[in-house]
Parts: sequence; structure tokens; C-alpha cells
Amino acid sequence: MTASSAEIRAALLPEDRERFDAALDTALREVRSSLDLTDLFTMLERWRRLAVVQSDPAAFARLARRAAEKLTGSVPPEDEPLAVTRARTGM
Repeated sequence: MTASSAEIRAALLPEDRERFDAALDTALREVRSSLDLTDLFTMLERWRRLAVVQSDPAAFARLARRAAEKLTGSVPPEDEPLAVTRARTGM
């Protein structure tokens, strides 16, 4: 996946797009004041990686469930909404 902000945003799960928009706005404001692109590129790369993982929603849900199990020591219920599982892991 290329790292244009539009392509990253499009590949994210809908529930993450608002957070991405806010992070992008913040990074762009910082660039305007500092004239340093480093934090913008770092932010885009972090979100690009998440978008790659989320490109297969079922695999991402399995990843979130495994992370929740590792962090909490218990298997999340099969019918637990992904948002709840992600909240348990800080994802």
C-alpha cells in the first residue's frame, strides 16, 4: 500500500477514520509551525501499518481477540463486538 493520506484513510475501518482525520490535522498544524515533516511522516506510517492490518477485517478481528487474550489472560466471548475487544487492548 502506498502512503498517501487518502489511500490510508480509505483502507481504515470506518470507526478509525475520524481518529485518523484528527491525527492528520494535528500533524499538519505541527508541520506548519515547525516546518519539520518528521512527525507527519511518522504518523502516516503508523496509520499506514494499521490500514494494512485492517485490509482484511476478519484477520484484524482475530488479531484483536488474540491480543485481548494475551493481555487479559482470558478469551473474549465469541459474540463480543470488535470495538469492545479493541478497547480491552488499547487498539
